Amino acid sequence: MLDILLPILLFSALLLAAIGAVRRVRLWRQGRPSPVPIMRGLMQMPRRYLVDLHHIVDRDKYISKTHVATAGGFVLAALLAIIVHGFGLDSAILAWVLLAATISMFVGSLFVAKRRNPPPQRLSKGPWMRLPKSLMAFSVGMFMVTLPTAGILPEDAGGWLIALVLAAVVTWGLGEMFFGMTWGGPMKHAFAGALHLAFHRRQERFSDGTGGEHRSTGLKALKLDDDKKKLGVEKPADFTWNQLLGFDACVQCGRCEAMCPAFAAGQPLNPKKLIQDMVIGMAGGTDANYHGSPYPGKPIGEHGGSPNGPIVPREGRALVDAETLWSCTTCRACVEECPMMIEHVDAIVDMRRFLTLEHGNTPNKGAEVLDNLIATDNPGGFDPDSRLHWAADLNLPLMADKKEAEVLLWLGDGVFDMRNQRTLRSLIKVLRAADVDFAVLGNEERDSGDVARRLGDEATFQTLARRNIKTMSQYRFSRIVTCDPHSFHVLKNEYGELGTADMPANYEVYHHSTYINELVKAERLTFKAWKGGSVTYHDPCYLGRYNGEYEAPRDVLRALGIEVKEMARSGYRSRCCGGGGGAPITDIPGKQRIPDMRMGDVRETGADTVAVGCPQCTAMLEGVVEPRADIKDIAELVADALTTDAAAGKKASGKNASQTERNVEEVTS
Repeated sequence: MLDILLPILLFSALLLAAIGAVRRVRLWRQGRPSPVPIMRGLMQMPRRYLVDLHHIVDRDKYISKTHVATAGGFVLAALLAIIVHGFGLDSAILAWVLLAATISMFVGSLFVAKRRNPPPQRLSKGPWMRLPKSLMAFSVGMFMVTLPTAGILPEDAGGWLIALVLAAVVTWGLGEMFFGMTWGGPMKHAFAGALHLAFHRRQERFSDGTGGEHRSTGLKALKLDDDKKKLGVEKPADFTWNQLLGFDACVQCGRCEAMCPAFAAGQPLNPKKLIQDMVIGMAGGTDANYHGSPYPGKPIGEHGGSPNGPIVPREGRALVDAETLWSCTTCRACVEECPMMIEHVDAIVDMRRFLTLEHGNTPNKGAEVLDNLIATDNPGGFDPDSRLHWAADLNLPLMADKKEAEVLLWLGDGVFDMRNQRTLRSLIKVLRAADVDFAVLGNEERDSGDVARRLGDEATFQTLARRNIKTMSQYRFSRIVTCDPHSFHVLKNEYGELGTADMPANYEVYHHSTYINELVKAERLTFKAWKGGSVTYHDPCYLGRYNGEYEAPRDVLRALGIEVKEMARSGYRSRCCGGGGGAPITDIPGKQRIPDMRMGDVRETGADTVAVGCPQCTAMLEGVVEPRADIKDIAELVADALTTDAAAGKKASGKNASQTERNVEEVTS
């Protein structure tokens, strides 16, 4: 009896899955065109799944091993079930391999059940609670019906009643595993996720087998000269088709939710819910059937939309509230944690672009800051010719006078902030102690454009960037050094796309901690013994998660004789200070402040000092009410530890003079 039922069940499930796959592809194709290498992506998909994706999943060893056993067992069992039972290939060897695959899948499903009993808060409930049972049904059912083929039981064992029971169990498992994979359900991520890896919007994120780090974090530029093209994303169908595919790949594991600083602060943002709302908008409907954590302060059932309806309407029911988008600090903690490699921040900035460029709807001080950037080239509205007033006594060398230098020191808009001026003075002291050949642009320097771009004002960003590119094209330098990770990031990763053949913008950019570390290793700096208290280090998001620099700042601190007391959330899991993405400007209220939470992390270490490497981190953490640890930029710590005798540094720099000259000669203006 099973010989008749099993092929019918298997091929019926495959047919329904194929119909569902066509339906899902049509949902994705509602999005805008996006050129991707289709065949190359499909060929690379296995490697991306087994290497790139699994590298992220492996951060949670429990789930990593569970996923290998369950997913690996399912893929092998499904293929062999089609061969052995669908096509009736009577092979004892294949049957035994199929039994082993179902056992692996069953063991994995036990661990899935254990993880959900009771489930962590971040995991979605509802249909996800039946997933372990469905996995067990498929594995147990397929195991039992394969026993006769393997020669363990006779062909007619159990009679027709047992055969019907087993057929029902197999049907349950097939329904979840095959039908649910393309029609919707917990297994939907298996189908959408595999294709998402193949057709990912950021192909650069994946390894090619040659080793090295593969990182892609720069925002994609908008084409502003097309009058017929909408600026930003107004409705779900305005996303590219592979962005919609990426949203559909969400496994609702809640890792992004657990890492999001805005969600923890009680602001109305949950990155998992945001992605699910995009899926709801893509298919049409409401969030009434969403079974995860809501946006803080916003109950489930209030949001809904359609593929061609506005995501953030000016009135009526919204798919997403505007304050949800403005709560994001763009720290990329969600992207870094996502096992499906979904790009949450890209989507948020795309939607912000529409609100800012098309509606002029930037909350709180956002409009004022953007107006200041347009009028004065800095967010504070200061006189652009006063950039060097703070350094009147330093006699800083100007690029306009020197024309060329080894290092172009990018000062950033911290020049208008008295606190950051101390950091800049310290950095200049360090550079002079090492006898570095450097110069500054002075009043020729404009804001890097980071804030404008994160607030969605792509036009102002591109204007500022092109002015800076034009200015820098007049001079010759080997590298750019800056103490601002936000300027560091845009100069390094986002200016290049705006360069031209006459004015290329692919610069070699260093964060000051990385450059100081080079000077230390070259023995161009000497230090006194560290006599301060205990120190912890706060990783800036735009230096760490955006650019992968975690060790250089710690190496510098160790060179000073400091033993770093690490916070529980450090490195790629560092908690954001709350200062990125224009968050202090849009100022969306929550139950607590993000920097207060970060200072709580500091207190847990018992450290007396927090070493930082970002002006915004300094400002946010120093805004925490005392008593608290002291906040010191790495440049300040290094400058304070310098020996008064700079002869050693000058001697070492002499050895590098000829190399400096060669570097300058090789510069592309």
